[in-house]
Amino acid sequence: MNQFLNKVVIVTGAAQGIGKEIAKQYVKHGAKVVLADINVELGQITCDTICNELKTKSAIFIATDVCKELDVISLMKKSVETFGKLDILINNAGSFKPKSPYDLSIEEWDNIINTNLRSVFLCSREAAKYMRLNSNGGSIVSMASTRAFMSEPNTESYAATKGGIISLTHALASSLAPDHIKVNCISPGWIETGDYEQLREIDHQQHFSRRVGRPEDIAKACLYLTDEQNDFVTGTNLTVDGGMTKKMIYEE
Repeated sequence: MNQFLNKVVIVTGAAQGIGKEIAKQYVKHGAKVVLADINVELGQITCDTICNELKTKSAIFIATDVCKELDVISLMKKSVETFGKLDILINNAGSFKPKSPYDLSIEEWDNIINTNLRSVFLCSREAAKYMRLNSNGGSIVSMASTRAFMSEPNTESYAATKGGIISLTHALASSLAPDHIKVNCISPGWIETGDYEQLREIDHQQHFSRRVGRPEDIAKACLYLTDEQNDFVTGTNLTVDGGMTKKMIYEE
């Protein structure tokens, strides 16, 4: 039995990288998928590529700026008008621009907060309005990061958003529980979205898993968390990092 057959899924930030792979995997599993992204040209190309590769017409692209409330409202409305319902939301859109806290302007801070964190609230709120109409509710998964627990220099705005997503996740899980809507998040570690073959052996060996992550690893986590059979998993953060955040830093 294909548990995702005819499920309607929205993936934000779906034009490339992790979002692209998540969208592709849901299509492969029989879902009807809406790819949302601010990059209109690349988003449409990605959608067409997925449909052509998998020989299906069950995916569409909707241009969306997740920072804008009206764009988000329109995204949900158009998705439901096209496919008749909404079952799953993957909040994947995000921005990462390291900059010294001495130089980071308040405008730059606000842009990262709005893109990474406020968007999760906006999309989740508007999606839930449709999900609660379903007899079986729905499922929301947001992308946090291992940078919510550990940091490199000059990543304050990004780290703040990812920590916020984890807290927002369990708050929404509590608020939306009466409507049978599960809410979880994923904290990816090093997920290589470029040329995997260019990675060094030391890159792989520093992980307990002995390899750097791939976008497919995150897509599989999304499939797990949004499977209706896993309805006992809600309000949680799933770390998918090859064990890196559990590794002692001491070297002999």
